[in-house]
Amino acid sequence: MKLDLTLKALANDRRLQILEWLKRPEKHFPPQVDGDLKLDGVCGCSIAEKLGVSQATVSEHMRILAQSGLVTGKRIKQWTFYRRDEEGIAGIKSRIVKTL
Repeated sequence: MKLDLTLKALANDRRLQILEWLKRPEKHFPPQVDGDLKLDGVCGCSIAEKLGVSQATVSEHMRILAQSGLVTGKRIKQWTFYRRDEEGIAGIKSRIVKTL
């Protein structure tokens, strides 16, 4: 993964907000019918609603975050659930420290 792509992903306030919410999903999102908030992640529909944008916009944000190694997506039925990739985030932090 290229560090420049990750830094570009983090340069967007909405993506940073999503990452912050996903840090403590039980605090920021209501319980879900399908998928456990912590184990499976948060449904993209819930993220779109909380952010006040379309599902297509959230899908694009989440695609960028996933390609950057910051989140992972999981399909359950017809929905995609997202959670932080803590291992990926730790690796990115390490690369930033080494680079700087």
